[in-house]
Amino acid sequence: MTVLTPFPSFDADAWDHLAAAHPNGHILQTSPWGTLKAQFGWRQQQVGVARAGRLIAGAQILTRRLPAGIGRLAYVPKGPLVDWDDHEQIATLLPLLDRAAQAQGAIALTIEPDLVDAPAHHDRLQTLGFSPSALNGIQPRRTIVVDISGSEDDILAAFKSKTRYNVRLAARKGVTVRQAAEDDLPAFHALTAATAARDRFGTHAPAYYDAAYRLFAPRGWTRLLLAEVENEPVAAVMVFALPPRAWYFYGASGDTHREKMPTYLLQWEAIRWAKSMGCTSYDLYGIPDEGETTLEAEFTQRRDGLWGVYRFKRGFGGQIIRTAGAWDRIYRPLRYRLYRWALNIRSRTSG
Repeated sequence: MTVLTPFPSFDADAWDHLAAAHPNGHILQTSPWGTLKAQFGWRQQQVGVARAGRLIAGAQILTRRLPAGIGRLAYVPKGPLVDWDDHEQIATLLPLLDRAAQAQGAIALTIEPDLVDAPAHHDRLQTLGFSPSALNGIQPRRTIVVDISGSEDDILAAFKSKTRYNVRLAARKGVTVRQAAEDDLPAFHALTAATAARDRFGTHAPAYYDAAYRLFAPRGWTRLLLAEVENEPVAAVMVFALPPRAWYFYGASGDTHREKMPTYLLQWEAIRWAKSMGCTSYDLYGIPDEGETTLEAEFTQRRDGLWGVYRFKRGFGGQIIRTAGAWDRIYRPLRYRLYRWALNIRSRTSG
């Protein structure tokens, strides 16, 4: 058996090859994502495991300072990239994660592995020394993933009839969708501001979206699409792809021409782009974290907050998936308890 060893050094190409080729590869584990977060308050680091000199497993770790001098939190979004059934890989990688996190002054390591929510995964994580996180999760725990492996006709046929109708209605009503460029980012920011004001959604600063576009667009891993009516921007999306998977992260719409359903045509064109990139799944990324019985019961009743988003996303068919969530590996128990206490206070005051 070939011995597993720490990967000795990193460059962006080697790391991104792992993120793209790994069965659990995710856009949040790519080097551009780490660079993006490093521009907005996080530190970026990768650790890896090699077999015969080839990187086969690893994790991108982000660390940030916690308030009140508590210490730092280390965070692995949608990782680590590891074969969870390979005990040797895990036994080699976990000490590397521990050392890297503790060297940054972390009081705990939070991972959000890209695993479905299942008792077997919970048991495995607990056996490895993780416990359910103090955080509810940084990434959405429940999502809808659309199968786009078939033909375009097959994909459309899986949409709900009203969504299929709205896609076609938008085209009939004169909505056009085009690939946007960096010069179109101000239009995207204006639409994002309009969405935030209308629907009371939290958004990133314009500089964040600018940085995301500039980091991912040159690699072909993101596309900014702009819907227009008579050359007036009315809606936009920024979608990401790391074949065979694609993700819809950011979307916005203005207050005019909404009756023409531009957001439906936008999603369809985003799906078509993802499919052209070789993607077979399209993750709509984030719906209310409620059981499916509750989701269906509330589907026709509620339009507030994420419920309106859920109504929109549900129309594209797909499968509702819940992930295993966030798990913590605790290094400084006393400080960690203080951290949990601070999170509880914040939750009560913001609720």
